[in-house]
Amino acid sequence: MNRIPRGALVLGLAGVLPFVWGAASAMLPGLAGAAYAVLPPVFVGVVVLVTYGTVILSFMSGVLWGFATRATGRAATAGYALSVLPALFVFFMVRDASADSVQWLAAGFAGLLALDWSFARQGLAPAWWMRLRLLLTGIVLVCLLVPLV
Repeated sequence: MNRIPRGALVLGLAGVLPFVWGAASAMLPGLAGAAYAVLPPVFVGVVVLVTYGTVILSFMSGVLWGFATRATGRAATAGYALSVLPALFVFFMVRDASADSVQWLAAGFAGLLALDWSFARQGLAPAWWMRLRLLLTGIVLVCLLVPLV
């Protein structure tokens, strides 16, 4: 079955809303100004992109770990090792709300897509996984690139 389950699609799209909000509030100073009147700074602009992006990249390490549990032997060991890379990458490379950190975060999501593909190719992810990941990663990468333009 290659069709993305409705629940996964809806929740996945809901999960990119903070990225969309972060990009919009980074791009539109008036929106950011209004947001600062009612929200803490962590929920506005580049800060929300970096903070939420860090959380999601780390979360995705856990998803990959779950896929690795479906493998056996050396394939499982390799899967576990690969699954921790997104969390370690974001921990070491994303330090603040600078353009450098946003670029590293974008690189982390691009790398995650390669790991998703590897797990899917091995049959460890659901058949629909890459369709969902391509959609969500595309949205995330566009949102991360907005403040860099």
